[in-house]
Amino acid sequence: MQIIDGFTGHEQTIIDLFTETFAASEGPDEGALIGDLVRDLFARTQASEIHAFRAEENGQLVGAVVFTRLTYPGDPRYVVLLSPMAVATAFQRQGIGQALISGALETLRSGGAEIAITYGDPDYYRRVGFNPITEDQALAPLPLSFPHGWIGQSLTGDAMPSLIGTPTCVPALNRADIW
Repeated sequence: MQIIDGFTGHEQTIIDLFTETFAASEGPDEGALIGDLVRDLFARTQASEIHAFRAEENGQLVGAVVFTRLTYPGDPRYVVLLSPMAVATAFQRQGIGQALISGALETLRSGGAEIAITYGDPDYYRRVGFNPITEDQALAPLPLSFPHGWIGQSLTGDAMPSLIGTPTCVPALNRADIW
């Protein structure tokens, strides 16, 4: 498996992966919602604020993960938000998602990212170093409908710090229906 940093020229294939994967697991409405979210992320997010990583096997897209900047106004640390990620249904439960996230986090760490946060299944993301955090430790940009899914990790080797202020996410993620 090859992990590739970048989405230019692969936008529609990645959008299709997210749409199909989420439709298969959560239903067609969720598939359409997440596919539209990824389309919006690619179209509206400044290049300096987004990283999309793809996993390919024999030239076929089998997984993708998107990280965007999460800015805490009172905190100088470089924080990234993992959202969303998907592995093609036929390739799930083979370690592709974990390898993809781990490789992406290493690339981001090398590029200066200090903290990674996501909003998802704590049991799954714990496998790649994420642990539950409280909103006292790091506020979410919008109210959380699933607070125990707010998880994060330090990428510096230090303990997960408390972040200062109410964060701002990229415009495509500034939607109450996904939080």
